[in-house]
Amino acid sequence: MKEIFEPGRLFMSNLPYSFLLEVLFRCVVIYIVLLSILKLSGRRGIKQLSIFELVIILTFGSAAGDPLFYEDVGLIPAICVFIIILGLYRATTYLVSKSKKAERWLEGKPIYLIKDGEFSIDEFSKESMALDEFFAELRLRNISHIGQVDLAILETTGEISIFYLPNDKVKYGLPTLPHLFYERQVKLYANKNYACRFCGKIEKPETETTKCICPRCGKQDWVVAINDKKIS
Repeated sequence: MKEIFEPGRLFMSNLPYSFLLEVLFRCVVIYIVLLSILKLSGRRGIKQLSIFELVIILTFGSAAGDPLFYEDVGLIPAICVFIIILGLYRATTYLVSKSKKAERWLEGKPIYLIKDGEFSIDEFSKESMALDEFFAELRLRNISHIGQVDLAILETTGEISIFYLPNDKVKYGLPTLPHLFYERQVKLYANKNYACRFCGKIEKPETETTKCICPRCGKQDWVVAINDKKIS
């Protein structure tokens, strides 16, 4: 009859202590893989948590959960996981504090999404954030078009900082409201303001036309621009 508490099974699952070296190797590999995957997933995917914190949560959660439910998982290997991951975390934070290159690679830098009422298209393309998601963020700030925005900055935390133009300096801009943004214009009329749906560039044709190529991005996709003032 199996004893309730068998020290060899309880602490090491009847594995040799040399197995702890394999635990060390597994921890290092998983730690590096998680850091790399989370880095590639984009900062919006880990909003409000640093990459380090998320790695710690994932690895600690797995290491703590298995010994609670599976009798073939020993306590000592799980405890070793905690110690090793904590050590890797300390080593990583030390490296980040000493190396600007490591800090830049792991945490990135703030990215300007909007400058002076237009998209920073080169910067925007670096992030995997969808335009609908970004527009939803702007609408939650009562922004009806990007002509109300001086700067929009995607921070390293995944948050978006918004700096508004004063109402007396609000310009025509690309609408963030769905019913206006998706109303593409086939014909552009003279002396009316239109916004490029790709980069936010404003054009005011001098004559009526059905073909107008954006001088900034080369696209041909327009909607009617608006210049509503921001409502506080």
